[in-house]
Amino acid sequence: MLYLSAALLAYVLGSIPWGYLAGRLNGVDLRKEGSGSTGATNALRVLGKKWGYTVFALDAFKGWLAVMGAFALAALFFNASEPEMIRAGVAAAICAVAGHTYPVWLRFQGGKGIATSAGVMIALFPPAVFGFGLVVWITLFFTTRYVSVASLGAAVALPTAATALLIAGKCDPVRTGIAFLMCALAVWRHRSNISRLLAGTEKRFEKKPRTASHVQ
Repeated sequence: MLYLSAALLAYVLGSIPWGYLAGRLNGVDLRKEGSGSTGATNALRVLGKKWGYTVFALDAFKGWLAVMGAFALAALFFNASEPEMIRAGVAAAICAVAGHTYPVWLRFQGGKGIATSAGVMIALFPPAVFGFGLVVWITLFFTTRYVSVASLGAAVALPTAATALLIAGKCDPVRTGIAFLMCALAVWRHRSNISRLLAGTEKRFEKKPRTASHVQ
């Protein structure tokens, strides 16, 4: 019952379609614009920085809240041991990302789960894991200007960092396993981006040129 409760709560939280709702507030259906994703990257491209960053923060927050909610359920209602709490958090992590990626409210057409995974990482893993993923994302984004490359790199960084901590005795096999699963899901959701990268047709995220002002 603990794991089922954590999973259901996490799926409901994860499936809140913040990108879709932000688009609707602006009279836009993100599923029909840009990449067709309801995630933060497409919101950024279609709606601009203010909404894109807001959607990213909200998507990350729901991932964090899903895992922390599982921890609270385990401690308050099930008197769970630490390993049981971790397993409940892992179940929540899986279902939060799945809810974001395949939300029942939008006929299972959601985002790619990167922002929600970031929130899950903050709640579930030691800070070093999130920090390593963030450094990889920033480095790849500013060197390539491809959001997809940065996201894929961060996805691979997650199990890499988790494995390193496992060897060092600072992480456990359960969380390391979920790191590999989340990475695999991220790669799967980016398969169209990978095809475009190989074909040379993936769009870079370019800065919009500023309009020059002329002083009379």
